[in-house]
Amino acid sequence: MFEKRSERILPRSKFFIRMVTFTLLALFIIVVSLFIGILGYTQIEHLTITDAFLNAAMLMGGMGPVNVMHTEAGKVFAGVYALFCGFIVLVSVGIFFTPIFHRIIHYFHMEK
Repeated sequence: MFEKRSERILPRSKFFIRMVTFTLLALFIIVVSLFIGILGYTQIEHLTITDAFLNAAMLMGGMGPVNVMHTEAGKVFAGVYALFCGFIVLVSVGIFFTPIFHRIIHYFHMEK
């Protein structure tokens, strides 16, 4: 997938395509994670889709839930989902920056 040490640096047009691909992958992971939160809040706490989206998005953004959880299962879900979201944000940022880091490192370690 990435060029080897003996290969030249990828041209900007192909690098742009690589960046778009990795950005879409990171966004896909975030959207799937957001959908998991919406599904959990609607099924466990019986929130409307709008309220479930708000809670899931706020947890994913690091702000915390908006609605008070009324059930023990809802409280456990909110806690586990908050930990899950923290991990997903780190993973998606890592995926997004992978091509950039690789390009920089490849530039400095190319065989002349």
